[in-house]
Amino acid sequence: MSEIAKLEKMVNDRRKRELLLTLEEKEVIFEIQSKTIKGNIDNISRTKHYAKYYKRNKEIRWSFLASQVSRNAGWNMTDLEGEWYSKILRKNERKVLFHTYERANWLIFLDAYPQLLLYEYSKKLGKPLFHLLKMFSVSRFIEIEWEYYWGCRGGNRLVTAQIINEQNIIQKPVIEHPFYRERVFQRLYFNLQDFLHFSSVIFPTLEGRLFGFSVHQFTSLDQRIELGKKLASLLFHNGYYDLFKRFSNKVEHTGSRFDYERYVSERKFRNTPFLRTTYPIIKHKRFESDDWYKGKRKNKWFEEVELGDQIELTNWYLKKQKQMQAGILIEEIIRKNKG
Repeated sequence: MSEIAKLEKMVNDRRKRELLLTLEEKEVIFEIQSKTIKGNIDNISRTKHYAKYYKRNKEIRWSFLASQVSRNAGWNMTDLEGEWYSKILRKNERKVLFHTYERANWLIFLDAYPQLLLYEYSKKLGKPLFHLLKMFSVSRFIEIEWEYYWGCRGGNRLVTAQIINEQNIIQKPVIEHPFYRERVFQRLYFNLQDFLHFSSVIFPTLEGRLFGFSVHQFTSLDQRIELGKKLASLLFHNGYYDLFKRFSNKVEHTGSRFDYERYVSERKFRNTPFLRTTYPIIKHKRFESDDWYKGKRKNKWFEEVELGDQIELTNWYLKKQKQMQAGILIEEIIRKNKG
């Protein structure tokens, strides 16, 4: 029996038993709940909490990846109320798109941050506390992976497992939810953007170079996991990590693409707003759902990925921005003529 299989049996048996908590464990649970609520206010707070956690626990690389992807989520949110998308999308459409980003990122933080804090408490107390993940409705899948990491310190495997878990977390409540499926993922503007690869996840640098990957087939779970693995591989690549880290340390996340666009081009004006001056705090509810993990791991999810040659997106990004803006202006003219 493999080590993972042994841990899976241990976790399954443990979850079947009633959890009798010590006073110390109750205090840890309360503190984690409080810190998670505080950190999950909006995109800005999530981004900062992920980044601060990484500074305290550099071995947990997913937290740096999460902070960088969270920056991109904020930029996508404020794009909706910026100079261009507000010309082409109706107010209600922009509102639904914002709620889609916000809901997905809220769910991921709600699930992931207790994991991160439990690991931190485990380090502090010198013993694994991952049996408490059950108290936060965290999947058996990632509990097994944390137990494996604690014993084997397999950092690469843990990052991949966290990517797999987070993407499964949002699959049913967001991607497959009837409301979002009908109002977002089946709409022409979403599918056209997906098809043309206008969307991208970008890691900026202070030197004005942009790295990352364009996003396509976003509704595919396997494709999002593949993208996450590529992003992790790029982020921690020996040739680029220091560039990304310097940007993260120096540049305050505001949600506006001007955070990095000021380093890329000569243009010195902002055309997307600050996130916190644009959107209110959203009150979410977590609906109880079954554990997404049914006891079968897809081997391909853990396979290594190749970065390929197209990792610098500076010129691609500037070209796509011009194409997008031209397309919006053309659509504007067509609508005015029809009117």
